[in-house]
Amino acid sequence: MPNDRLHKTNYTLDRSAKSLGGFIERVVTPGATIITDDWSGYAKLGERGYCHTAVAERGDMQVAETFLPIIHLVFSNLKTWLRGIHHGVSPQHLQAYLNEFTFRFNRRFYPFNAFRSLLGIAGDVTAPTYCRTLCKKITTHYR
Repeated sequence: MPNDRLHKTNYTLDRSAKSLGGFIERVVTPGATIITDDWSGYAKLGERGYCHTAVAERGDMQVAETFLPIIHLVFSNLKTWLRGIHHGVSPQHLQAYLNEFTFRFNRRFYPFNAFRSLLGIAGDVTAPTYCRTLCKKITTHYR
């Protein structure tokens, strides 16, 4: 699965051009093609070095299916997953849930790759030592 086709999610406090543009600059390579709805927060993506196409859906499902076929599936699945499994989440933990959903969504057709990715992630993690854990607890306790 090529990296340029992976779904990415991020929690933002608002949908301003500054917030959306910052997210896009962090995760999308300059010069890439970005297709969005016609929300004004995306208006300056062309000035930021992206090939931006804004699609005016205006509630027309045919337009949505033609130009943004997967976005409604992503958010429908996300809402169902959050409500069904987790029964809602707080803003404090939302990004962690988005990360898990994105991990699962991007690997939905390749279940073995998800397991292999998880093994790779686990292999890169260094477990804390007993002393480091104990010292942290003592230091935190006496502060």
